[in-house]
This record gives sequence, structure tokens and C-alpha cells, in this order.
Amino acid sequence: MFKKILIANRGEIALRIIRTAKEMGIKTVAVYSTADKDSLPVRFADEAVCIGPPSSKESYLSIPKIMAAAEITNADAIHPGYGFLSENDMFSEICAKYGIKFIGPTPDQIRKMGDKITAKDTMKKAGVPVVPGSDGLLKDVADAKKQAKKIGYPVIVKATAGGGGKGMRIVWKESEMESAFSTASMEAKASFSNDGLYMEKFIEEPRHIEIQVAGDRYGKACHLSERDCSIQRRHQKLVEETPSPFLDDKLRRKMGDAAVKAAESIAYEGVGTIEFLTDKHRNFYFMEMNTRIQVEHPVTEEVVDFDLIKEQIKIAMGDKISGKNYFPELHAMECRINAEDPRKNFSPSPGKITSFHSPKGHGVRVDTAVYAGYTIPQYYDSMIAKLICKARTREEVILKMQRALDEFIVEGIKTTIPFHKKLMKDERFRAGVFDTSFMNSFDLSDLPE
Repeated sequence: MFKKILIANRGEIALRIIRTAKEMGIKTVAVYSTADKDSLPVRFADEAVCIGPPSSKESYLSIPKIMAAAEITNADAIHPGYGFLSENDMFSEICAKYGIKFIGPTPDQIRKMGDKITAKDTMKKAGVPVVPGSDGLLKDVADAKKQAKKIGYPVIVKATAGGGGKGMRIVWKESEMESAFSTASMEAKASFSNDGLYMEKFIEEPRHIEIQVAGDRYGKACHLSERDCSIQRRHQKLVEETPSPFLDDKLRRKMGDAAVKAAESIAYEGVGTIEFLTDKHRNFYFMEMNTRIQVEHPVTEEVVDFDLIKEQIKIAMGDKISGKNYFPELHAMECRINAEDPRKNFSPSPGKITSFHSPKGHGVRVDTAVYAGYTIPQYYDSMIAKLICKARTREEVILKMQRALDEFIVEGIKTTIPFHKKLMKDERFRAGVFDTSFMNSFDLSDLPE
């Protein structure tokens, strides 16, 4: 059993980890930047250490400062949460070097799945379906044109070290390739210090389906069914749900089996997510693996009654996985509440929250670390809360979500609550007829208050 866990993160995920650790009888250490000195994780952790100014590079991304905080507090494990250093193989390696357990996969597993080219090759060898694409990195524009002819337009050019939609361009015909290649390469270099690009067939009418997995150091893995993350904007997820209204039982089992095969092929240790794209013909293809806890993990927790943070910690302690392959009998949905103004193209809206009231009731969960009087910093991700509802059917979940959104009060800043209110009434969404391009045709001009 760990005696003390340092949480190398902030906001709602830091608070989420603190709560589970306390329930397990484990002491906690919060690290924080000066911008987060009044945050709830700082208040509720057993100890708190300031690690620098607001800039992420000088605080939450500073490995020396985090390791120093672990040393002075005698923490014997570090939980990285999501984002920041959660998928940094060097951080995992340094933790191991200094005898502190990184609650997550091994450095080698992070490396194997972090680089998209390597991950795709690994999945091919494991027999997991992958999107047709280039063999390795593209050498130059001429090579890109040659590969595109072989694959067939449309294609998508992607940064090998990418994420969040950066360094990514869709190319519909050969005349667009030169501009797309140049722009994607420059964006990849600026965002990831790596201008390497690869190419895949562009999947038309795609659904973004991810499978939650857990694996232990003994080579066993299980899945906890899927989450549909197709409602997204600029490759950033807005709503997640399980089960997917698109999948039938046969496809659900095939994708679950493929995800377990993927995890066991690298002897994956920890919880993670195998992300797939499905096309309109119900073919599915491996896209990437997230070797960390996901923002949307509560959606899964609500339908299988399973604490994924607790499972992460137990696996890190050397326990065997306690789960089995799950298929949901309930339905759950999560709306991400961001400090953004959807009426102004989702522009950030940092500032002081003057009034805050979160909804309650049966089947309603809110994960947040904000409160009335708290100031949302301008330096970090804009998500301030996650509203999760569960019920027996998708129709009941949507009705419950509508009621909960009506009760959710956040004053002093703009939020995405009005967008979610309108989405819940959209006929296409309610019918489950949508793909990742849904937001391209969603009208934001008449949002409710």
C-alpha cells in the first residue's frame, strides 16, 4: 500500500484523485502554481507545495520541481492525472529512477503508444484493424502525393507527435497537397517540436468510439465497454456517452475484444483507452491509445459501478485487475462545462465566479473544483466542470440532463451550458444520428440563456 501520493495535476482531476486516495487511507500531496493557491485540491489535500508561477512550463510541466516536491514530502507515488505530464515517458522513467512509483504505464509502453506511427505498427502486428495509410513518415510533398494515389483521396495528413487536432489537414485532391503538407508540418513543428507527418485514409462520416481498458503487470487486460465521443469541435470533445447509439451488440463485442487484444499485445499496465474510428459501414479502425485516465472516465464509472482511479492505484501497487469485460446495462452521458462563450465561437471566458450552484438528484453527478468566489485562471484548460447523468435508457438520460442543465447556475463568467441545453433538444442528436462533423452544421445563433 502506498503511504502518500503526490498528484501532479490541478483542478477537478486533482480533487478526484485526492478523494479516492483518502477513501483508501492514503495521504495526499497537492502541487500548485501561484494561480491555483485558492483551489480546492490545495485545501483538501493533506499537504500542498507551491511549485512555481502560473505558466505551465514553470509549474505543472516542470519535472525537477515536481520531483523536489515529492522528495521533501516523502511521497512514494505520483499520480499524473490527465494532460500535463501524464503521457511523458521521461517523467515515468525519472520516477522509477528515484524509487517513486508512477501511477500509470511503464516508460516503454508510453513510448510504444505515444508515437502514432509506432502505435499503428504495433497494432498491425497484434491483428487489430488500422486505417489504411503511409508506411512510416512522409519524406516530402512528392512522397505524400505518391502515397495518396496509392491510398485514394480523400486522405488526412497528421503530425506523428500530434494531439488535439494540431498538425492535421484533410486533403481532398492532389492540387491541395502542397499547401496542406506545408501548413501541417509548420504547425507540428511549432506545437510539438517535431515536424514529422504521416498519412491515413480520411474516414467519411466517422464516429469516434473509444474503449476503456485496464491491464496489470501479469499480462491480463479487460475492457469496460465503449464511450461515444463523436460530438466534438476542432477535435475537442464536448459530450461523451455510453453505450453508443451507433453500435449493436455484435460490433460492441468485436471492438471490445480488439481493445483487449491491443492492451495485452504490449502487456499494458494501468488504465487506458483504445480509440477507434468507425465508418458508416460499421468498419472500425484503431486510431490511437491514451495511456492515462480520460477526462470522460466518469461516464464509464456510472454504468459499471467501478472506481477507475482506485483501479489505477491498485494496479500500480501490484494487484491483479479486479474487473472483467463489462457491457453497460444503464446509459450515461457527460457534458463538459467549459469557461467559454459559445455565442462568440467558444472564446475563453476566465474570471471570477460570483454565483455557483450545481444540480443534484438521483443519477446526477458533478465533478468540479470550482466554487462561488473562485477565479478561473486564464493560463489553463477552460473546462471547469463535468455534468454526468445516468438512467435506464438514452431517452431518460437526455431528459435528466435537460433538467440538470436548467439547475446548473454559474454566474460571473460565460459557460457552455447554453450550448448543451440546445444540443439536448436537437432532433438529430436525440435520434443518435450524428458523426464527428456534427458541429459543422449546428446553429449557435439562437442559444437559450
